Amino acid sequence: MDNERFERGMEMLREVDGELGDRVVESLSDVAPDLARLMVEFAFGDVYVRPALNLRDRELVTIAALAAKGGCEPQLKVHVNGALNVGLTRDEIVETFLQIAVYAGFPAALNAVFVAKAVFAERDG
Repeated sequence: MDNERFERGMEMLREVDGELGDRVVESLSDVAPDLARLMVEFAFGDVYVRPALNLRDRELVTIAALAAKGGCEPQLKVHVNGALNVGLTRDEIVETFLQIAVYAGFPAALNAVFVAKAVFAERDG
C-alpha cells in the first residue's frame, strides 16, 4: 500500500466528508478493504488534491454527476453533505439539481432533490 497516497486521501476525505467519509471506508473494511483503499488513494489522494479546481467546485461537479447518473443515492447523500461542508449553499445544491432536470430528466432531478431534502433535515436536527 502507498501510505503517502492513502494518508493524503484520508485527510482530503475527512476535509470534504467529515465522519461520513470515515464511515464509508469502515463499512467496506470487512468485505472490500481494497476497494476502500483504492477509492481513498485515487479519488481523494490523487484527484481531489489537484489544484485546478477547488473543493467547492469539485463537490458541485460531483453532486451533478451523481444526480445525473441516477441510482447513486447513498453516494449522493455523502456528497450533498460534503458540498455543504465545503461552502455550497442549500439553494445552490437545489439549483444544481434543477439544472439536472434539463439534461438528465425529471426523475433524476426529483431523486436528487429528495436526497438533498433528507440531508437538510438531518443537519437541522
